[in-house]
Amino acid sequence: MSAAAGPRPVAIGGMRLSTEPDRDEARALATVQAALDAGVTLLDTADAYGRDDGETGHNERLLARALAAWTGDASRVRIATKGGLTRPGGRWVADGRARHLVAACEASRRALGVERIHLYQLHAPDPGMPLATSVRALALLQREGLVEHVGLCNVSLSQLEEARTIVDIAAVQVEMSPWHDESLRNGVAELCAAKGIRLLAYRPLGGASRSRQLVQDPVLRSVADRLGATPAEVVLAWLGSLAEVVVPLPGPTRPESARSAARAATLLLSDDDLAELDRRFPAARLIRAPRAVRRPPDTAPGDVVLVMGLPGAGKSTLAADLVRRGYEGLNRDEAGGRLADLVPVLAEHLAAGRRRVVLDNTYGSRAARNVVIEAAWAQGAPVRCVWLQTSLEDAQVNVVQRMLSKYGRLLEPEEMTRAARDDPSVLTPGALFRHRREQETPEGSEGFARIDAVAFARRRREDHHRRALIFWYDGVVRMSCSGARTPISPGDVEVLPGAREAIRRHVDEGWLALGVSWQPEIARGERTAGEVGATFARTHELLGAEVDGVFCPHGDGPPLCWCRKPLPGLGVLLIERHRLDPSRCVYVGRDASDEAFARVLGFTYRHRDDL
Repeated sequence: MSAAAGPRPVAIGGMRLSTEPDRDEARALATVQAALDAGVTLLDTADAYGRDDGETGHNERLLARALAAWTGDASRVRIATKGGLTRPGGRWVADGRARHLVAACEASRRALGVERIHLYQLHAPDPGMPLATSVRALALLQREGLVEHVGLCNVSLSQLEEARTIVDIAAVQVEMSPWHDESLRNGVAELCAAKGIRLLAYRPLGGASRSRQLVQDPVLRSVADRLGATPAEVVLAWLGSLAEVVVPLPGPTRPESARSAARAATLLLSDDDLAELDRRFPAARLIRAPRAVRRPPDTAPGDVVLVMGLPGAGKSTLAADLVRRGYEGLNRDEAGGRLADLVPVLAEHLAAGRRRVVLDNTYGSRAARNVVIEAAWAQGAPVRCVWLQTSLEDAQVNVVQRMLSKYGRLLEPEEMTRAARDDPSVLTPGALFRHRREQETPEGSEGFARIDAVAFARRRREDHHRRALIFWYDGVVRMSCSGARTPISPGDVEVLPGAREAIRRHVDEGWLALGVSWQPEIARGERTAGEVGATFARTHELLGAEVDGVFCPHGDGPPLCWCRKPLPGLGVLLIERHRLDPSRCVYVGRDASDEAFARVLGFTYRHRDDL
């Protein structure tokens, strides 16, 4: 049974009543009861709505008390809650494990004082857990009669489609406002409208950062003045007009704002009002106008090419090839500003008859791609997608090469963070991992005339022809006499049997000798870079060879730098510094991380026993 069946509820969310710094329990109870008096029939909450994990269930208990004390007909009111987020230290941390969701549901039933929860929602997908695991847990709770309906929050279209193969999804909760139209553009709202899935639009007024913009917007003020309403009420009514399944979910913190939110559900917008508002917020057309009406024929004149892929995928190189063939290139990294700033430029090009255009940026989400598609369609031009299927490892190498080319060295973690504010080409390892995790596969259903998948092929550089024997220092060519992880002083260095002979043999045959190491003791303050350098000098003396040794000085934990193996930074540094041909180089290591390091860089790998 879909939650969208029956009359559309009037809803409010309770989060801010428990998370605001100046929260007041008496005012919060009065706010909820004012909302109920004004006709609100759905209260949305979550076990995580509190200040930290010591207040789990705070908002659920608050809403339950407010409803129990209300003198109206409580049988017409439903409460929806969520599980899957925790609040350690006040942070928001996903936990989508099945056992956590089962326990969280039981705790929510106790907090709400109900045998069965009307709508139980996964608060957010857990990036460390298959979505199917979490959804199957909710399906089990439904089969056992502990929840009536299952919902999802903060999901993409592909995640929603995957979940629907496991259990009937009655509701989807996503952020949606005139200033946040991602769910209109990414297909989630479209699917919900087509399948009768209730769409709960949280932060419908744009949040606190939009409050001034809300009251000062001339279109909203004009419509509000004609109707004797507030701009906020106009926004809520406009959102509700998009589709029968859309339910705005404002979060009032005072009785007067709760009454205003309920009043918005009775506000009637005329056709002229809607037309004016849709012109101001054009994403509405994505759900009001059928795709067939918006989309030009694939044979229409023009060729707008959207090149997408991970950062460092090689998009700029491919786009440059098209520009040489007569296309006009648009790129945010070169033009500056925001990605959205390219859209009016694209429209100007197409309107002026310049209808062969290539845009290359990450375009990792359906929503980002839709902005380009809709702008081209508005000018009668079809769009095709060129998807560079570059592996994460190849993209990592490309990102590091770009950094070395521009800055001449590997940037420190803090330097990368600062540089990335103005230079989109600078990425931390974590940022690239996030892009890979969040990238949505392009599909024909987005409206592309064609999708061309292009495999990445690294081009051989003629000026890079030297060969090198590259080795991991510790445990491969040397060890600590004292048994430490790595030699702590020049006198603590012992060269392993056979290492000197093997390196000398390669050097005599014309190979470069290069070394790689990790020295986290520097980050921990246990050793200085000078002390570490002295151990390398002694190592090279004992090896009887001139060696260019490089090392990562950063600590363990999540990778913040590019130089810690198996990330390729030090290998790329050596390739660029010595103009190496990776296919002619041999890397000698001792474990799986060494083998991965060699593979990413294109080196031949040998285990230390084969040195």
